[in-house]
Amino acid sequence: MTLPSDDSLTSQGLAPSHKAASVLIIACGALAREILALIERNGWSHMDLTCLPAILHNHPERIADAVERAILDHQSSHRHLFVAYADCGTGGALQKVCERHAVPMIRGPHCYAFFEGVDRFAQHDDEITAFYLTDFLTRQFDAFVWKPLGLDRHPDLRDMYFGHYTKLIYQAQTDDPALTAKAQDCATRLGLQFERRFTGYGDLQTALAAL
Repeated sequence: MTLPSDDSLTSQGLAPSHKAASVLIIACGALAREILALIERNGWSHMDLTCLPAILHNHPERIADAVERAILDHQSSHRHLFVAYADCGTGGALQKVCERHAVPMIRGPHCYAFFEGVDRFAQHDDEITAFYLTDFLTRQFDAFVWKPLGLDRHPDLRDMYFGHYTKLIYQAQTDDPALTAKAQDCATRLGLQFERRFTGYGDLQTALAAL
């Protein structure tokens, strides 16, 4: 399987492969590799994938409109659509879009919750002081965190942005020592304690398996 590059998923997303599939998953580009891995591992030949640019993660007010455009663009080409976004900071706007078009979406407030499992995630009492990274966000830390916040130019701003956090939690979808080392380096750069949780694909796998 040829995987799309992280840079292209960040800025451009991923177009459908146009294969004969009855289900089209409309997802965040930050989930592309995980969804493609699940499709291949499980032989889900009835599924196709298209992704919006992952950098929308930094602009949640734009997500609902972007997903609605994708639904309108693809609703005639596939029998079923599924939105692989959680609320992701849209304040319920994305759920309203999905309900308006009768398209199901994954449950949860954000991908950190559904990777760990929404119910399990809700049991933690220290998450308000935790900063999260997934496999994708670890690989794209500079593009999503360091440069957008201007820390590459003004590292002295670090404590202003992250002074209220106590730790960085790396939610590992894969068991990759190099990614773990990179996530630990990210924690060091932010001046935070480091914790690794191996989540695998969590509720994302469960939701796709039910399609």
